[in-house]
Amino acid sequence: MHEIDGRVLLLRPEDNCLIAGVSVPAGACLRISSDEITVLQPVALGHKIARFSLIAGTKVFGYGAVIGSTTRAVQVGEHVHTYNLKSDYLPTYTLNAGSNV
Repeated sequence: MHEIDGRVLLLRPEDNCLIAGVSVPAGACLRISSDEITVLQPVALGHKIARFSLIAGTKVFGYGAVIGSTTRAVQVGEHVHTYNLKSDYLPTYTLNAGSNV
């Protein structure tokens, strides 16, 4: 049986990001089986945390499905959000006019 920290969700072993089930502070150490992941930034409830280091263009799997692709390299433990992830299906909108994120 795989040990999963109760603060995050991992729906499928193939998922390369974790879903925060609570707000997780920067510096928190998450145990996922034999791996320990240090959270690099505060991550809000429902947001994603990189389970592994990801190179630009990597398909991001969460909730057991592809949720988008990285737009730049992402470190293990980093918050995965619109500044480093784009939807492969829908445009990503930001509050910054003229942003191409």
